[in-house]
Parts: sequence; structure tokens; C-alpha cells
Amino acid sequence: MKKLKLYLASLSPSQVLALGFMLIILMGSLLLMLPIAMEPGVSINYLQALFTATSAVCVTGLTVVDTATSFSLFGELVIIGLIQLGGLGFMLFATFVLVLTKRRISLRNRILLHETMSMPGFSGTVRTSLCFMLIVFAIEAIGALFLAVQFVPKMGWSKGIYYGAFHSISAFCNAGFDLFGAAGSLTQFSNSPGVLYTIAILIVFGGLGFAVIIDVLNNRRNFKDLHLHSKAAVVMTLALLFFGAVFIAVIEWNNPMTLAGNGSNALDKINNAFFQSVTTRTAGYCSFQQSNMSDAGKIISIILMFIGASPASTGGGIKTTTFFVLLAVLRSVFYGSIDVNAFRKRLPLVLIRTALAIFLISLGLLVFGSVLMSVAEQGKGLSLLDNMFEQASALATVGLSSAGTANYSLTSKLWLILLMYFGRVGPLTMMISFQRRSASRTHGVRYAEDNLYIG
Repeated sequence: MKKLKLYLASLSPSQVLALGFMLIILMGSLLLMLPIAMEPGVSINYLQALFTATSAVCVTGLTVVDTATSFSLFGELVIIGLIQLGGLGFMLFATFVLVLTKRRISLRNRILLHETMSMPGFSGTVRTSLCFMLIVFAIEAIGALFLAVQFVPKMGWSKGIYYGAFHSISAFCNAGFDLFGAAGSLTQFSNSPGVLYTIAILIVFGGLGFAVIIDVLNNRRNFKDLHLHSKAAVVMTLALLFFGAVFIAVIEWNNPMTLAGNGSNALDKINNAFFQSVTTRTAGYCSFQQSNMSDAGKIISIILMFIGASPASTGGGIKTTTFFVLLAVLRSVFYGSIDVNAFRKRLPLVLIRTALAIFLISLGLLVFGSVLMSVAEQGKGLSLLDNMFEQASALATVGLSSAGTANYSLTSKLWLILLMYFGRVGPLTMMISFQRRSASRTHGVRYAEDNLYIG
């Protein structure tokens, strides 16, 4: 026991975060294997339980078994608990428990909490965390109320309230798990703007990031007073939502299997195009079957999924701010500027290197996995585009699927589990690791500068 404590004390904050998520996944998978977690007459194997637990903790939403028909009420509560724990971060919950039990919060725990939430400084870390917890629960409660109002007339009081709470938490945490079974996510609500926009708002709030929400609430009257991080996150979120909706609307407008289905009018098409743009930002809900989209629509969705949500949020992807930095680099090259500037601020070199590293590593995983899954799924009629769609969904912790996750082989499912874990933990861990390095740090030798031809 003493050796274990010494080992845990020697771990860096990023290693503790990665290990913590792994342990939660393993515990969740064991809970889902309990007979009480399954519906009567239903039996699932450990791989299916592990996949579901990973998808829940990593707030992805990809499933290999139907949540509604496979798991009992206990199993569903385990899943929503894993979603809440994974979405907000276990350190946030640990801090909340320590405060409730009036126990002292050590400096190490404060550092871990600071890393989890990507706060600018250590001052007021615990107070800010508790404030955000209250804001989160308030948003989820309001979302549950709005959804319950629309579910109760169709399902009755108990089921309607329960469904409202479950889907509100799942939406805010950008998880995408649903209890509608064979109906297929939110496809039955494709002409119900109340449900679609309630879910969409919850997704956007969850994907903005902890620090951004606090900053916007404190400086809601003047955009100029926001921190650079908040400005970048808000601007990129709005831009991606708008352009994503426009592209999807143009591409899928006359597709009877997507936007033009179910007797949809022009307003319904706009609503569903916007919802598709929102949900690809790592949420995983869908108002039409993703397999019915055109190839162009799938490509746009892959790009939106790959970019994802904002840092320290409940979403995944390479993050909006990473993409913002890459665009700022392109802008500086286009204008021939030595510095990379944004909102009258100069971006440091270490930030640019971190953004490039995250982008290249994520893209490399996507390309490597596409080859791996194409080999593993030979002869099944699954296209390369569908494989890339599935991978982008797993890596960005989205949860959308165009081919059906259950149709993939054991090799592909194990690869998707790794991608979901990396998508929830990897980019954050990499960011922390790179940020801890100083740009001015020397490594003994600094070599002479030379040049090479590119482009």
C-alpha cells in the first residue's frame, strides 16, 4: 500500500488524469457486466460492456448494443453517471466531494483541478470549480425541465421526467446516448424544433468550455473584455455552426433521405441542417440517419467532427482554439507577417507548436486507422469514407455513425476504444505536456540555423 502511494505521488498531473479516466472506464465496465445492469433475458459480453463504458466516460455515444433495450434502469443510471463523471472530469467531482465532507484540498489536488479545467491561474481554483458545478447542474436542470415538458405528453409523467433528465445530461456532456431504441436517436423529433433546439443549446453550452462560460458570464456586456481564449472559442464556435449549417443545407437540401424527408418544409430543413452542424461538434445525436447522407455531406461532417469543441469542455476534437491558431498561422503567411497575431495579441511560438502537434498527431491517427480498418473490414462493403467517418466520430468523441458501430469487427472495435480514450484524454494530456515546456529552455546545445525549400 505504501509503495502504491509513493507511485501515485510520483505521477505527473497529466498521468494522473489519464490513469483516472482508465480506472473509471474499467470500473464502469464491471458494473455494466452485473446481471442487475441488464434487461431480463439480455446478455452482453465484456467487450460490449467495455465499449459502452469507454463511450460513456469519454462522452462519445458510439454503441455496439442498444442502450434502451439492453440495459435496465440500474444500467442506464450507471451509464448516465459515467457520462456526468467523464464529461465534467473526475477531479471536479472529487473536489466537490472533498468540500462537502469538509476535508482539506491539497496543493496537488489543486494542481490537478487546475490542469483539468485549463484555468489561467491557481488563485480561486476551488471556488471557481464549485461555482461552475452549480452552473452546470442549473443548466442541466433547466434543460431537463424543457425536455420533460415536451416528453411528458407523449410518455407520461415518470418516463417523461426521467427521459428529460437523462437526455439533458447526455446532451450537455456532449455524449449522445439516447433511450429511444429502434427509433434511432432523435429522428422521430426531426419536425419538433422544441426538442432539437433544447438539445442543441445544451450541446453548445457543454462544448464551449468551463473557463469560457465563466468569462462570458463575468464580461457579458463587452466582448472586448473577454480573454483571448474566450474570444477565439466563441468566434470559432459561431463560425463553425453557421458555415456548417449552410454547407449541409446546400448539400442535403433535396435529399429525401435526410433534410427533405418526412414531409419537411423549408423551416424544418433549416432546423435539421443547423442541428447536424451542432451535433457534429462532438455531441452524437442525429435527427436523420447518417448513412443516408451524400458523400459530400459526410465529408463536411467529418471536418466538423475533427475540429470539435473547445478546450476544457465536455467535447472532443482537436478543439476550436487549435483550429483558430492554425488559421492565424495561415493568415500571417498570407500577409507576410513575422508574428502570428489575433485580436491585437501576438501568439507565442510554444502555442503554435502545440497546435501543429495536436493537428498532425490527430490527423496521423485518422489516416493510420483508415488503413487499418479498411484492411480489417475487407469484403463487408464498408467504404473508406464510412471508416473515416466512424474514426473521426470516435477520435473527436462525437458518437455519430454512418455504417453502424456494431457491424465492425473485433479489431476495429478495439481500435475505436483506443481512439475514444485518446480523444478524451490524449489531446488534453499533450497540451499539458507541451505547455509545461518553456520556449526558452535550452537542451545543452543550440545548433546553427539553416534553410530548406518547402512548398
